[in-house]
Amino acid sequence: MGKSLLQFTKKGIYCSQAKVYIDPWRPVDKAIVTHAHADHSRKGMKHYLTHHYSIPIMKARLGKNIVTQGLHYGEEITINEVKFSLHPAGHVVGSAQVRVEYNGEVWVVSGDYKTQDDGLSTPFEPVKCHTFITECTFGLPVFLWQPQHHVISSIEEWWQNNQSQNRCSLISAYSLGKAQRILYNLAPLGPIYVHSSVDQMNKAIEESGIRLKNKYQPITKHLSKADFEKALIISPGTTGDNWTKLLGKFNTAACSGWMQLRGMKRRQNLDTGFVLSDHADWQGLNQAIKCTTAENIICTHGYSDIFSAWLREQGLNAHTEQTLFQGEE
Repeated sequence: MGKSLLQFTKKGIYCSQAKVYIDPWRPVDKAIVTHAHADHSRKGMKHYLTHHYSIPIMKARLGKNIVTQGLHYGEEITINEVKFSLHPAGHVVGSAQVRVEYNGEVWVVSGDYKTQDDGLSTPFEPVKCHTFITECTFGLPVFLWQPQHHVISSIEEWWQNNQSQNRCSLISAYSLGKAQRILYNLAPLGPIYVHSSVDQMNKAIEESGIRLKNKYQPITKHLSKADFEKALIISPGTTGDNWTKLLGKFNTAACSGWMQLRGMKRRQNLDTGFVLSDHADWQGLNQAIKCTTAENIICTHGYSDIFSAWLREQGLNAHTEQTLFQGEE
């Protein structure tokens, strides 16, 4: 039996025929990057190939001088007879699955993905293949997401309730992904302020031509408690920064798939939590894998051992490979 089309190495997922790595975690010459989150898009690569939407975000995070090449979804590039193309992953703006084809054999690397359409990211599209490398961040049956509009309505209700008490609403969300998802989908119920890291990602995303609908302002030291009263603040965290002293009275919340677990709000000292994730839930993972029609499934970061065992029970050839991807912290 010959070498696999893709191998898991100490530097990352490697295609030896093309001498290309996918989401490498150590410096290499050529990297195909699924999306701009820090665990998939790292410093030190000589050349980055990614979706056009991801380039401004990567430059904001990794430096303006990185060497990049952008592809559109479905656009094909051939490197030493290996065909590569990017396909929507639905995870965050610009996120992509990587399709790899050589001598009639097709592999797909999912990166991170979700099957729920968030209205902002290009929705997930399953890609048929022989081998599918899938994330398993929420690969347990307990993780089942509500429709997005239910969650957004709950956030709006929480915000309005805080306003009735003359309190500010401070919500924790990833600076890339959930922050923009919230900003894009919420009704304009009052002033919205964002942490500087969220503002940086917003500007990078809008540079690619995507508009976030709601008006917002970055937090600055010139603002006062009166400015924040009844406002919504979107930040990567809810504690530890000096600017929170500006807020006066405020209630805290977090958006995460981990809010599905009992006790998570209490352990994070939050007033409330909303189950909102940019990763696929249990049903999404299973449906995505079914749609690929892949005979071979390789499970990475998350509940990979449990999920791969479940897939073997369903008659699939599934196993686990170790990576340095982190999923949703």
